[in-house]
Parts: sequence; C-alpha cells; structure tokens
Amino acid sequence: MKKIHLLMIGLVLSTLSGCSVITGIFKAGAVVGVISVIVVVLVIVWLISLFRK
Repeated sequence: MKKIHLLMIGLVLSTLSGCSVITGIFKAGAVVGVISVIVVVLVIVWLISLFRK
C-alpha cells in the first residue's frame, strides 16, 4: 500500500516542471508565492504524517 502512495507522489512530482512552477509564482507576485510555499510545505507535512501511522 505504501508503495502505491509513493508511486503516486513520484508521478505527481515528475509531472510538475520546476521551472514552469517558479515562473508562474513570479508572474503572480510575492504574496501568492509565499502562500504557495506554505501550502506545499503543509501538504508535505500532512503526507509524512499519513505514512507514520
């Protein structure tokens, strides 16, 4: 079951191009960039907490 979750996370991460994400953040503005970073960090913490149970 954990392997399936890791595979899905890997698939999502591989489909996101880092450069295009950063370009979009800079076009949207600094406030949106900060909010985006906070949301991403919270999602990562949430995913890690799911695997520790």
